Amino acid sequence: MSSPTTVEVRNTCEADFDGVIGLCRRVYPTAAPWTRTQLASHQAVFPEGQFVAVQGDRIVGMAASLIVLWDDYDAHMTWRGFTDHGLFTNHDPARGRTLYGAEVMVDPEFQGEGIGSQLYEARRGLVIRLGLRRIRAGARLRGYHQVADRMSPEAYVDAVERGELIDPTLSFQLNRGFRVMAVVSGYLKGDPESMGFAAVIEWINPAAAPEIHVPEPPR
Repeated sequence: MSSPTTVEVRNTCEADFDGVIGLCRRVYPTAAPWTRTQLASHQAVFPEGQFVAVQGDRIVGMAASLIVLWDDYDAHMTWRGFTDHGLFTNHDPARGRTLYGAEVMVDPEFQGEGIGSQLYEARRGLVIRLGLRRIRAGARLRGYHQVADRMSPEAYVDAVERGELIDPTLSFQLNRGFRVMAVVSGYLKGDPESMGFAAVIEWINPAAAPEIHVPEPPR
């Protein structure tokens, strides 16, 4: 078992692709992993937004992100819509002020050792360096299937926010300064744990100037 001090978090490079794909298969054995085409596209459009956590020569965690202009999107859009089918070719650094967190995962053998926190810290550092306004993401409700027969996804999220229930994903993110903006359906279709439901979450960069919306003049 590793110690967080032995894990290096750095930007992803092409040599990491096979390790990332292997990590995906360990974390989600029944789902299709990231493809080399998708990972290469991430590197081409936004290499600074891609991170891996490495112990020795083994990749034990990864995070993937892109910049979007949030006004271009409906909060109820699916993961595929936010990420252009996982290719990140909708990355918009010229206009966007929102870092969209498309993925964070940690090897099951290394969970609970602070690696997820290190990846989130790297992502927050990126937002601060780039002067972005926020991080937003969809937190799939991994524990919802256990209570879906007796409560709505909205009630489930409320219970997680109050600390009455623990969700493996959302509780972790709430403990790192995120807040829930909305609960959406169909975010990850075919995901049996979340049953497709996710919480749209947000972390605000404390160093960023507030956004000012100037109303359009009357016609």
